[in-house]
Amino acid sequence: MTVIVSTLLSSVLLLFGTGLHPLPWLTWLAPLPVLWLAPRAGGRAAFAAASLAWCAGQSRMWSYYLGTLEMPPPAAAAIIVGSALVFGLVALAFRRLLLRDFPLTAAVTVPAAWVALEYALSLAMPHGAWLSLAYTQADVPPVLQTAALTGPWGVTFLVMGVPAVIAAAAAPGAGARRGAILLAGALALVLPLAYGAWRLRQPHPGSAATVALVATDRPNDTIDVASPEGRDLLRRYLAVIGGTGGAGTVVLPEKTFAADDRTLALLSGPLGRLAVRRHQDIVVGVTLERGGVVRNSALGYLAKGGAPVLYDKHHLIPGLEDELKPGTGLSFLSPGRGVIICKDLDYPGLVRDYRRHGAAVLFAPAWDFDGDRWIHSRQALTRGVESGLTVVRAPRVGRLVVSDPYGRVLAERTTGRTDFTVITAVLPRHAVSTLYARLGDWFAWLCLVLLVPAAMGRGLRPGLPGRPGGERRAERRR
Repeated sequence: MTVIVSTLLSSVLLLFGTGLHPLPWLTWLAPLPVLWLAPRAGGRAAFAAASLAWCAGQSRMWSYYLGTLEMPPPAAAAIIVGSALVFGLVALAFRRLLLRDFPLTAAVTVPAAWVALEYALSLAMPHGAWLSLAYTQADVPPVLQTAALTGPWGVTFLVMGVPAVIAAAAAPGAGARRGAILLAGALALVLPLAYGAWRLRQPHPGSAATVALVATDRPNDTIDVASPEGRDLLRRYLAVIGGTGGAGTVVLPEKTFAADDRTLALLSGPLGRLAVRRHQDIVVGVTLERGGVVRNSALGYLAKGGAPVLYDKHHLIPGLEDELKPGTGLSFLSPGRGVIICKDLDYPGLVRDYRRHGAAVLFAPAWDFDGDRWIHSRQALTRGVESGLTVVRAPRVGRLVVSDPYGRVLAERTTGRTDFTVITAVLPRHAVSTLYARLGDWFAWLCLVLLVPAAMGRGLRPGLPGRPGGERRAERRR
C-alpha cells in the first residue's frame, strides 16, 4: 500500500508541477514521495515506483509531442519513457547509497544525475535546453537568479536537491546525523536564495529607448506578400505600426510574410520607407526564398535607411521545418542590439555568443503553438537571466513579453484577444555581467564530477563516523 500511495502522490505532483503550465511550488515536492519510499522498499519496487510516477506525471505531454509538434511516436516515447526509466535508476542509486550509509552522497546524486541528464539531452537532441526543470521556477525571481551563475542547471539542482535532502534525512538509520544532512541542504538552498534576493535589489535604470511588439493571430499561416491577402495584411500592419508612438524599435512575429527575390520589394519598400519616416527600426519575420533556398529569416529595416539587416534562424523544428535551410552567424541592428528567432532562444550557447559579442538586448520574432505560450516565453526570459540581457519576444499565438536581465517582466500580453495585440516597454539602459555568460556550462560538468562517488558506491557520512558493519546491514536489507 505504501508503494502505491507514494507512486500516486509523486505522479499527481509531477502532473501539476511540470509540463507546459507548472505550479512552481509543486515541483519541489514532486520527487519526495518516491525518494522517501526508496530506502523503505525493495530495489524493484523503488525503481518501478519512480519510473511509473515520472511517466504518469508527463502523460499530458503526449498530445503536445504527437499532435502539436508532430513528433514521431518513437521519439515522443524515447523522451517520456526514457526519462522515466532514468528517474527510476536515480531512485535506485539513491536507495543504494542510503543503505550503504552514505546519505549526503545520496542526496547530492539525485540532483546531479538529473542535471547530467538535462545537459546530455540539450547536446544530443534538436531541442536545446527545452526539457529543463529550471523553467518551472521562471516566475520565482529569487530562485531564477541562480541561472546567472550556473545556467538552467543550477536551478534544476535546487529543485531536485531539496526533496533529496529531506528524503535522505528522513531515511531509516539517519539518526543523529539527520541534523547535519538538513544543515548541509539548508545552506545549499539559502545561499542561492540570498544571492537571488541581493541581485534583485541592484539598481538597473531604464534608458530612453522604447520598444513596441505587434502581433495578430490571423492568419495562422504564412501569407505570400504578393497575394491580395498578403498586401492587405501588410497594409494593416503598417497602420498599426504607425500608431506605436515614439517606440524606437517595433518587432513583428516570425513568418509573418513569405517572399522571394521577385516579391521581396513589395515588403521592403513600404516597411523601409515607414522605418525612415518614423525614425523606427522595424523587425519582421519572413519565410524568404533566395536562389532556390528557403530560410526562416528576420529582416530589420533601419531608421537610418539602407539595406535591411538579415538574420536566418539557426535551429529549425524537426518535422515542421525540414524544407528550410538553417542559418549561421549573428546579426545586429546596431551595436548591442541583436536579432534572434523563436526556437533559437532554447539554446543557451547561442545567447551567450550574442552576449560575448556585446548584445544588451535581443529582438525575437516568434511563433508559438497556443498551449506552449507560457513555457516558451519563460524559456526566453531565462536566457536573459543567464546571460544578463533584455529579451524582446513577439510571437504569434503566444505571449508578447519584454523581460529585463533579471527576468523581471516589463510588459506582457497574450495574443488573440483582439485583431492586433500591441505592448510597449522602456528598455533597460545596459546589460549585466554574469558568471554563466563568461564560463558557460561549468556547473553541468561539476555535476558530472559529483556523480563519480555514486558510481564508485562511496561517499561521505556527515556528522558521525560510519557505523561498523553498515554495508553488511545494507546487503541484508537488499
